[in-house]
Amino acid sequence: MGTSSVDEARLGQLMARAQAGDRDAYRTLLETLAPLLRGLVAARRRGAASDEVEDLVQEILLSVHVSMASYDPARPFLPWLFAILRNRLADGARRYARKKAREVQVDDMDVTFAAAAPKSLAEGLEDAGALQQALQRLPPGQRQAIELLKLREMSLKEASRHTGTSEGALKVATHRAMASLRRVLAGR
Repeated sequence: MGTSSVDEARLGQLMARAQAGDRDAYRTLLETLAPLLRGLVAARRRGAASDEVEDLVQEILLSVHVSMASYDPARPFLPWLFAILRNRLADGARRYARKKAREVQVDDMDVTFAAAAPKSLAEGLEDAGALQQALQRLPPGQRQAIELLKLREMSLKEASRHTGTSEGALKVATHRAMASLRRVLAGR
């Protein structure tokens, strides 16, 4: 869908009604903008995967929502929308460049490593026993933090409610416990 087939006046009216709290107008505006933006993003990001295009479209729609109050109904709608589009595309390009800078291209890598033999069942049980002993040596608060947050996989909020301890105190206890466990297990 090109911008020539878009009724800019209608989009401006929908936005003005949405600013006034009209939910139906807002829904219609978003439903109209989504395919338009999808086409514009795809045209500017040739070769981009469809999920990347969709992510950018969603970011643009979110920016439209956040910036809704900045739209002046007395002015044309499309230049306002295109400014948001341009900014989100620039953000996306920067994110892509950072991601590419961190990636390492590997042409051929063996699936397994010949030097590292798999552990036997006995060695695995020995490691589990050493971990259990190291856990028992921790102070009670640190042990409880590890058990709730790492072993039972509770969220900080859940563990805080369960223990009556603040989230910050649980974070500190977990950090200290993990450091102690690393020292103990590295030394054996």
